[in-house]
Amino acid sequence: QVQLVESGGGLVQAGGSLRLSCVVSGRTFSNYGMGWFRQAPGKERDFVAAVSWSGADTSYADSVKGRFTISRDNVKNTVYLQMNSLKPEDTAVYYCAMRNDPYTRSNRYEYEYNYWGQGTQVTVSS
Repeated sequence: QVQLVESGGGLVQAGGSLRLSCVVSGRTFSNYGMGWFRQAPGKERDFVAAVSWSGADTSYADSVKGRFTISRDNVKNTVYLQMNSLKPEDTAVYYCAMRNDPYTRSNRYEYEYNYWGQGTQVTVSS
């Protein structure tokens, strides 16, 4: 059974930083690309960042480019999202997700991911 467990969310002031973690079990983590998505209240879930299976390729939503960094540790079966210069509009539930197919580049489309975590709340106060 594949499980993705996020952690690291919380309340932070605007301009602050948080690092989200997502630990994966039940599948060969190092073979699959990973992504982070977020959903704000009353809005659809949006792409945030993605990383390829090897870690060599990353992609970001325009709204977070230059502020967020996605990375992975294939020994710890963990993907991270370092979030700096946080803004109130970054407030959302953040989800990590695992790609359907192995050995692929980073990808921003939800339908390419078939395993999801339960989400972690990030709240940025102004």
